[in-house]
Amino acid sequence: MTLPNFADIEAASGRIAGRVLRTPAVRSDGLSRATGADIVLKLENLQATGAFKERGAANRLALLTPEEAARGVIAMSAGNHAQAVARHAHLLGVSATIVMPKFTPSTKVTRTASWGARVVLHGESLAEAAAHAHHLAETEGLVFIHPYDDAGIIAGQGTMALELLQDFPDLDVLVIPIGGGGLLAGCATAARAMKPGIEILGVEVEAYSAMVQRMAGQPVSVGGQTIAEGIAVRDVGEMPLEILKTLGIEILIVSEASVERGVGMLAEGAKMVTEGAGAAALAAVLQYPDRFAGKRVGLPVSGGNIDARILANTLQRNLLRDGRMLRLVLEMPDRPGMLGDIATRIGDEGGNILEVAHHRLFSSPTVQAAQLEVMIEARDAAHGSFIESKLREAYIVRRL
Repeated sequence: MTLPNFADIEAASGRIAGRVLRTPAVRSDGLSRATGADIVLKLENLQATGAFKERGAANRLALLTPEEAARGVIAMSAGNHAQAVARHAHLLGVSATIVMPKFTPSTKVTRTASWGARVVLHGESLAEAAAHAHHLAETEGLVFIHPYDDAGIIAGQGTMALELLQDFPDLDVLVIPIGGGGLLAGCATAARAMKPGIEILGVEVEAYSAMVQRMAGQPVSVGGQTIAEGIAVRDVGEMPLEILKTLGIEILIVSEASVERGVGMLAEGAKMVTEGAGAAALAAVLQYPDRFAGKRVGLPVSGGNIDARILANTLQRNLLRDGRMLRLVLEMPDRPGMLGDIATRIGDEGGNILEVAHHRLFSSPTVQAAQLEVMIEARDAAHGSFIESKLREAYIVRRL
């Protein structure tokens, strides 16, 4: 197994120039003030397909021999790798087949097909789709393009850190999300060559900590729902695993709540739309603030392909966590004027009523009483608590 080195990453940088956006790296004042670290963002969500996967795909496909290009390529992915391979195959005039699990959202299927790729929906899991992709590669003579366990892919992904450290050579820490490990492996290789003393940390979400388990020599046990589906990987790459072991890379595990906070903070504090996986690096800073306080920290916004409904729900959940949105249940006498009195009390204190549900028959302890469920928007947690205290002066109140 020949692992990519810094020379490979430098060569990849020249190879993909003009085909992949050299994304801006910007310091975020809002996130820096909110976290106590000096935050620099690498905006990979601005790539043509919305994610860093462009880099690896562009480099790997540029390395095809004329004979391989004539045969065509095949890849398995439920998301960003699929679109990246389809796009760069199209740009090179190479036929591409993409195998996607049957559960893949239709928007991702449509986007992938829009680059001229043949899309095959197969299997109820990523593993089943991968097995079918390997079968098609064998029977049809196609070149399989692995999403992360490939030296060309890893070298291409490493160009992200190359650019980031060229723009901000004074970074103290680099924090990179881990799915299969290709991005972290490539970036760690580049960063250690360019700045040997830099701290490099990987990030996995708690339901999918496969790399942590593999590095500890444990059997892999992962699964469950996560907003960070882009890094919800069971089988990490053997090449990335070897690179991370060799370089002694530490991996942090973050909670779902931290990832959701990261998505919300990027949207509000940095005006950046990102998917869950794209917010994982920031989630680590939020969950482990002491590790990063006072340091200049480089974070990739690694992908921006998030469903609009999931984004909206995530932002609302963050408002509830932050106390800027309250869900209260009030016990009140069932007589005229009570709704008006409650609305007046909330309005007088500057609260905004978003939603009301009035229950008379079955929820109240007596027929002489009623329950009111009300959702209130407040300026911040302190303002919300103040509104709640004013309501408690006249009513029995509990939070949902």
